Amino acid sequence: IQKNKEFSLLFFDLDKFKLLNDTLGHPTRIKIVKYLREMDRCICGQIVEIFPYSQSTISQHLKLLKESGIVSGEVDGPKTCYCINKELLERIKENVSEL
Repeated sequence: IQKNKEFSLLFFDLDKFKLLNDTLGHPTRIKIVKYLREMDRCICGQIVEIFPYSQSTISQHLKLLKESGIVSGEVDGPKTCYCINKELLERIKENVSEL
């Protein structure tokens, strides 16, 4: 490194990056994430009604989103409420923009 030269160093967990990349690599999961961001609140039991897919298909997509940490799910009686992890999405945006 030369004197008086600025530099930046980016650290990230490659396994986590792969999980996030794989999770966000499906158009339906992207649509779910965008929908949750636009709603700007937790959604309880309404996601299946919005998309033209079966309950099991949406459940599988939500499971993967939860495993990656992009979405959290809280059981509320017979329904599960899904919330977007805004902090993680911002970190993803920042890290990807630095590549």
